[in-house]
Amino acid sequence: FAGRSIVPDVAVVAWSRIRINASGEPEDDFTDAPDWTIEILSPDQKATRVIDNILHCLRHGCKLGWMIDPDDYSVLVFMPQQEPVICRGDRPLPVIQLIDLTLTAAQVFSWLQVGNQSVEPL
Repeated sequence: FAGRSIVPDVAVVAWSRIRINASGEPEDDFTDAPDWTIEILSPDQKATRVIDNILHCLRHGCKLGWMIDPDDYSVLVFMPQQEPVICRGDRPLPVIQLIDLTLTAAQVFSWLQVGNQSVEPL
């Protein structure tokens, strides 16, 4: 969208924005900004490039962006017309209004712990 090919790690899109074809299946060519973009920072990625992709999404209609940093156990949260916010530990993470979800950074990172039997599914 808007002249760039952005492929986030996770893209959340409202059902009402997904075009359905004559067979009742979603169209393959979704070319709009997602409602919520989530990027997980990999060791070989530059944070500035990932942030640039999130900001591009926000400039074109995205409502929320997360950059998850596994090394820092933090989630950098971006919302339109607001300063970024860093969430760690038990601080609640903002989610889009379409989803009834309460989630903290600690919960997100607990999913990455191998053998963690205390993790409850959503």
